[in-house]
Amino acid sequence: MRTTRRLVLGGGLTAGALAALPAAAQSPARSPSRLQLGLNENPWGPSPRVAPAVRAALGQVNRYVEDEAAAFERQVAAFEGVTPDQVVVGEVLAPLGLHLALAAGSASRFVHSAPGYAGFTDPAAAVGGRLDPVPLNARYENDLPALLARADGATALFVVNPHNPSGTVSDPAAFHDFLRQAARKTLVIVDEAYLEYAGDYAPRTAAPLVAQGLNLVVFRTFAKVYGLAGLQLGYALAPADLAGRLKAKGVGAPHSLDRLALAAGGAALADQDHVRSVVRRTAVERDLYHAWLDRLGWPRTASKANFVFFRAPRPQVEIASVLRDQGVDIGRAHPPLTDWTRISLGLPEENRRVRAVLSA
Repeated sequence: MRTTRRLVLGGGLTAGALAALPAAAQSPARSPSRLQLGLNENPWGPSPRVAPAVRAALGQVNRYVEDEAAAFERQVAAFEGVTPDQVVVGEVLAPLGLHLALAAGSASRFVHSAPGYAGFTDPAAAVGGRLDPVPLNARYENDLPALLARADGATALFVVNPHNPSGTVSDPAAFHDFLRQAARKTLVIVDEAYLEYAGDYAPRTAAPLVAQGLNLVVFRTFAKVYGLAGLQLGYALAPADLAGRLKAKGVGAPHSLDRLALAAGGAALADQDHVRSVVRRTAVERDLYHAWLDRLGWPRTASKANFVFFRAPRPQVEIASVLRDQGVDIGRAHPPLTDWTRISLGLPEENRRVRAVLSA
């Protein structure tokens, strides 16, 4: 099973990191000699409210999480327009994949887009789940008709919107119609890790369909636009009965959660002005990248995420090697699209540095 960045329910900080927290929170840039642009992190950093919230929580790190977990569930429920019993806190995709595969046994089948993010499918496959991949369409989007055609009899259907690694986002009306149809056939799981970056978030999110009672799970993470990748926190919105079964197995149990992550998540969620600021700045950098790619004549997707996806004249492994030699890590290729390259958006000067290397 490939290691993914969402396999852990909680997170932690080292003593050194805690000591440096105020300075780090004010200065999100990395060392200029080495860039990590393969993990789709938020280079702008979290809300300025996060550091004070984490410092305030430090005084209770000797205590297990108890009522704080329920308070965070209520905050998420109010934000999403669902009830608290529909919220499961944590990086839920991996435990959900394990739970569904083990419950279905040898008859399990998981429909998903390929290539794609493996945080749900890899754990399911590791315990015997059978994967049923569906290629992206000609625009490198989730192929909604093809996915729907494979949904009958599936244990679950998993889709990422905007998609990873292509960054493409489905038309909201068509996507919601697809979800309504697919949810009548099987459980549908939508990973919306990058949806804020698409801009027009409210009409795109599938959260209202969970509130309407569809057989649907919506996953979110604080690792992207909220800038909390180092604290490993997310949540799922799910039908109350499924949420209850996951909680009964210990998923999102208070003692499994990180007090500092909950404090940071609560502060970050409450500061939507900061989210909008990150989205605006990211869009500027994405547009600059797309214009540069268009001038070069390199095919690209219409990414709406915090990364670009393009086909250069050389395979991804060669592009990655060249950049690595220049101190830039852009991560792995995404088979079978090995002639396509995904690069995370960094700070403006970081993006200029990468484009200069590729231009040369």
